[in-house]
Amino acid sequence: MSRSGPWRVDRAVTAGSDADLLGRLRAADPAAFDAVYARYRAPLHSFLLRLTGRRWLAEDLLQETWLRFARHAVDLPADTPLRPWLFTVARNAFVSHRRWALLDADRLREVGLLPGRRTETPFELAAASQTERALEAGLAALPVAQREVLLLCAVERMEPSEAAQVLGLRPEAVRQRLSRARSMLAEHLGRSERPRP
Repeated sequence: MSRSGPWRVDRAVTAGSDADLLGRLRAADPAAFDAVYARYRAPLHSFLLRLTGRRWLAEDLLQETWLRFARHAVDLPADTPLRPWLFTVARNAFVSHRRWALLDADRLREVGLLPGRRTETPFELAAASQTERALEAGLAALPVAQREVLLLCAVERMEPSEAAQVLGLRPEAVRQRLSRARSMLAEHLGRSERPRP
């Protein structure tokens, strides 16, 4: 029996390995799409929300990710690892949006309309403790390259080889980027914990 709520799905619907689900997707089984959606909607949304810092943008990019998945699910090769594939699509949607946003920001800057005040992200507003706030602020302060590798490896618990597939890097490059991201985050947290004069 399904729990109430818009995103609750029977465990039986989401049961099965990604390889089983992929086989069912390739056979055009609509329940397989529902199972993949139930399994990966929340992690993808969290990844995009923390990557963008804006709920509306994360939701738009998430929708774009699922639309692309719906278009290509039947044609995916049988050996496609679903989780890295989905995170790659989500990341590519973010990169594409960011590219266009930078162009728009340049235009706005030229005419003097670029807003200068930063608003708190939903995570900063909802953080229950000072430590959570410091972690979210530190994560948001990281350059995108370090933020995305930290989100994939530390939050989503991907192996460096999986994250490498998502990011289009070698696993060793992912490990180096992850190490740098952890150092930068620790440095940020150290600064935020120092007493202010």
